Amino acid sequence: MRRSELEHAIRAATEIIRQDAVVIIGSQAILGSFTEDELPTEATLSEEVDIAPLKDDDAQSLATELDAAIGEMSHFHETHGFYVQGVGQGTAVLPAGWSERLISVKNANTSGRSGLCLEPHDLCAAKLIAGRAKDHLFVGALLKYGLVNPGLIAERLLAVSDDDVRRDRALSWIRSSPGI
Repeated sequence: MRRSELEHAIRAATEIIRQDAVVIIGSQAILGSFTEDELPTEATLSEEVDIAPLKDDDAQSLATELDAAIGEMSHFHETHGFYVQGVGQGTAVLPAGWSERLISVKNANTSGRSGLCLEPHDLCAAKLIAGRAKDHLFVGALLKYGLVNPGLIAERLLAVSDDDVRRDRALSWIRSSPGI
C-alpha cells in the first residue's frame, strides 16, 4: 500500500459515513508516520485499511456501512486494488493514552478530512498483542530497519491492561528482540 492509497481510503471513508475524521487502527496506520519509500516491504504488504469511525452506535452500523461500500470484494476493491475494513475502535487492544498520540493525515488528497493514525509504537504494541505471524513479521521489519524503539514498545505494552496474558506474551517477544 502507498500513502496516496491511504489518503484515498480516508477520503472515501469519511464521505461514506459523513464524518470529518476516522481512526486508522491496522498496520497501514504506519503510513501516517512514514512514506512507503521509508518503510520495508513487509510493512506495506496489506491491501486492507482498518478504519474505525470516530462516532458509531453500539451495533457498529457505520463500520458495517464502510464494509458494504468499500470493503473486500467491493467494486471499490476491484477498481483500486485495496479496500477498507470497517472496524470498531475496540478492535485493537491498545496502551493507555493511545488517543492522545494519534497522528493526523489531513491534506488536499483527503479533501481536508483527517485520518487519525496510531502512533508507530502504539501500533506495534497492538500488533504484538494480536500476536499473529503477520504481526510479528510487521513489527520485526520495523525493528530491523530502526523505525521503532523496542524499549518504547515494551513501555507501551506495560500500559495495556485489557489482556494480561497476551500482553505478557508480547512483552516476552519484544524483550527477546535484538536491541533491548
